[in-house]
Amino acid sequence: ARLVFVVTAAGRGFAVKLFCALSPACGPASAQQLSSSAPGLPRTRTAPLSLCPGSHQLKMKTVLMVAEKPSLAQSIAKILSRGNMSSRKGLNGACSVHEYTGSFIGQSAHFKMTSVCGHVMTLDFIGKYNSWDKVDPAELFSKAPTEKKEANPKLTMVKFLQVEGRGCDCIVLWLDCDKEGENICFEVLDAVLPVMNKPRSTERTVYRAKFSSITDTDICNAMNHLGEPNRNEALSVDARQELDLRIGCAFTRFQTKYFQGKYGNLDSSLISFGPCQTPTLGFCVERHDKIQSFKPETYWVLQAKVNPEKESSLTLDWDRVRVFDREIAQMFLNITKTAKEAKVESVSKKEKVKQRPLALNTVEMLRVASAALGMGPQHAMQIAERLYTQGYISYPRTETTHYPENFDLKGCLRQQANNPYWAETVKALLSEGINRPRKGHDAGDHPPITPMRAATEAELGGDGWRLYEYITRHFIATVSADCKYLQTTIAFSIGPERFTCVGKVVTSPGFTEIMPWHSIALEESLPHCEKGDLFPISEIKLLEKQTSPPDYLTEAELITLMEKHGIGTDASIPVHINNICQRNYVTVESGRRLKPTNLGIVLVHGYYKIDAELVLPTIRSAVEKQLNLIALGKANYHQVLEHTLDIFKRKFHYFVDSIAGMDELMEVSFSPLAATGKPLSRCGKCHRFMKYIQAKPSRLHCSHCDDTYSLPQNGTIKLYKELRCPLDDFELVLWSSGSRGKSYPLCPYCYNHPPFRDMKKGMGCNECTHPTCQHSLSMLGIGQCVECENGVLVLDSTSGPKWKMACNKCNVIVHFFENAHKVRVSPETCDLCDAALVDVDFNKAKSPLPGDETQHSGCVFCDPVFQDLVELKHAAMRHPMHRGGQGKRQGRGRGKGRRPGGRLNPKKPKDKMAALAAYFV
Repeated sequence: ARLVFVVTAAGRGFAVKLFCALSPACGPASAQQLSSSAPGLPRTRTAPLSLCPGSHQLKMKTVLMVAEKPSLAQSIAKILSRGNMSSRKGLNGACSVHEYTGSFIGQSAHFKMTSVCGHVMTLDFIGKYNSWDKVDPAELFSKAPTEKKEANPKLTMVKFLQVEGRGCDCIVLWLDCDKEGENICFEVLDAVLPVMNKPRSTERTVYRAKFSSITDTDICNAMNHLGEPNRNEALSVDARQELDLRIGCAFTRFQTKYFQGKYGNLDSSLISFGPCQTPTLGFCVERHDKIQSFKPETYWVLQAKVNPEKESSLTLDWDRVRVFDREIAQMFLNITKTAKEAKVESVSKKEKVKQRPLALNTVEMLRVASAALGMGPQHAMQIAERLYTQGYISYPRTETTHYPENFDLKGCLRQQANNPYWAETVKALLSEGINRPRKGHDAGDHPPITPMRAATEAELGGDGWRLYEYITRHFIATVSADCKYLQTTIAFSIGPERFTCVGKVVTSPGFTEIMPWHSIALEESLPHCEKGDLFPISEIKLLEKQTSPPDYLTEAELITLMEKHGIGTDASIPVHINNICQRNYVTVESGRRLKPTNLGIVLVHGYYKIDAELVLPTIRSAVEKQLNLIALGKANYHQVLEHTLDIFKRKFHYFVDSIAGMDELMEVSFSPLAATGKPLSRCGKCHRFMKYIQAKPSRLHCSHCDDTYSLPQNGTIKLYKELRCPLDDFELVLWSSGSRGKSYPLCPYCYNHPPFRDMKKGMGCNECTHPTCQHSLSMLGIGQCVECENGVLVLDSTSGPKWKMACNKCNVIVHFFENAHKVRVSPETCDLCDAALVDVDFNKAKSPLPGDETQHSGCVFCDPVFQDLVELKHAAMRHPMHRGGQGKRQGRGRGKGRRPGGRLNPKKPKDKMAALAAYFV
């Protein structure tokens, strides 16, 4: 039976009576007087609570609510709690939890509103299948198992959700209402359901809120009409993720390793393939090919001018438009030159209409943002998402251009009545009555993009305001009248040839008042005339012109082509365009035109040569249709996945067998490794100079051994004092990210072939565990990093006189002992924190040491003499030993200063051979 409580106000306190609503046998529970200030409490209030378990114990339900972003969670909680909520930071520091008490499905409940930060999980291959060297790419299509991993492990999102979900009775999912949002719903449920309270057999615990904007009306309406998450839509996203991962990785790994091992000036760190990305590039290269193959043709146009009045002239257009034969054009000129007057053959007037725009969807917004506002699609989408989370516009990812019948158009319009830019137009529409927007396409997802509340330029600033202004003007235009104009056409004859003149006069501007860039162009006014009137000819001449090639595709045109051919979704189109720019396949020229690079052109031509379907939009469009069928529940997830992967697996094997066809094209455009780069360091095998190839990805190539060695990226590489690695005799090189960044030496061979078990590919000398090498972690490591868990602060022996140590895992840098003559890491360790001691030598003239001393040995973290000489450059860096200059230190501060391995490592044997033996044992 239900327990019911009655609250009766009594002065500044209230009385609570508790009784069983259905069972008279239970009788009233004990009543007690409670003191409370309870402002705004109704005089009497009744609400049902949890089920009565036989005794009169009261238990309020706890409801966990999860949004997609922290800002959304705050906005939704503020609306539902009417501002009466308490907030606290979650354990991951990125998400907040907003708590309040309210009513949930007729019961009093405690609400906890929080969020995720986009996808909780991401799909990846397990273990060895992430290694490019150990696995044949062909295995990625079927043999390689995949697993869901945390999308951002630093956020510990799963743990955070489980901590907040533990003990909750119900969950309400406020994720974005699109396919990706549905997918995140199930990621959240996988994390939370195991720790929630177990429901009774038929009790429902999972709810889905459907909303399109962050307004009081929409959010409250969503809360009152909760549904269920859509498993089919989530599965369609899973299918897309797995297809893109398996297909993209297989092709990308193969062609990257094949071509980067042969050519030095590709200037791209990754030669990627994507089922959507590659057809997108194909459109750009197709236009490039049309431009290159275009042959201009000369043509001639006959132009006549007449004088209707003494001081005015009218230019007439030839009805034949143009001719491509010079002699025929000259013949027409000779015929018309005999006539002195032009005769009016007909005058027609026709009222025409320029239709107002359809309601705004994502693709149209991205098109306009690129063409008119000069914003890239990715940037425009980020701004639109920010405007949505702040409540200024409705959900920006929608394919729909049709407003539902019950949409409150007038309410949205009233919000804009006080904006100085369009207040007059809005007020006129509200008083005269709005026009119903044109009937567009209803995709069944979200309403069109609509402004939901008023804003000023000062509030949004820069690009935010420009995009908001366009969205608002577009919305006002959809409910405005069509533009009407009168078109007058006068037909003339000059000899046997016909000419025409057209003029337009606007009779009703309609929507062009709010969108002036769509207004009818002002043309020269036509004279009043009738059939048979004669006008003197002032000039008649032949103009020689040439046909011109099409221009490179603009982003707006590319978006149109992608939408037309079904490449990508409204959400992923900006990502694919951004990818081909980042991969150096195209460059963005003036007017946001996309010009393919040599690499982009050769790749597309190579795909056409081997298998045109890899680059044509047809096959991806068919896959997208299958994915949509999964979302609608009309296709089986496993069958679609298996069938599509089988097709691409066959294509991959054929591509690998036919790669020589693409290689022939590469040879023409790019230089082989042996002919690229400059000599830098000696190879440890043949002792000849290896060439340093600076183009992305930077690497070293030995033409004699025909070996290539990858290097750290995004920095400079130079020879390191001609010193050699004691293990393989390769000359060391020094990588540096600049004077303010990190630098460390590395052996090209060890960097690619780790010499010890506890090392991984891509580790420099600052992570090498060689026990005696003077550049290794063993000799230069000082202590555990003060910020990350696994890093070690390593002395940068090249940094003098501005000495520093840097973490070999994260970006923490510690500056110390400026102007010191020498800084060395001692084999001795600190008694307090186990960090290695440091020996410092200063010149007598510049010594900051007390008593004019020039030498001192001590712990960087604990020694009071060193305290003022150490500058921690990272904002979050606070070593436990630094506590405001106290002389004595308490404890070890969780061991943060310890040398790697701490007390577990035995004392180092002084004999070098014993050291090696101890290491290998």
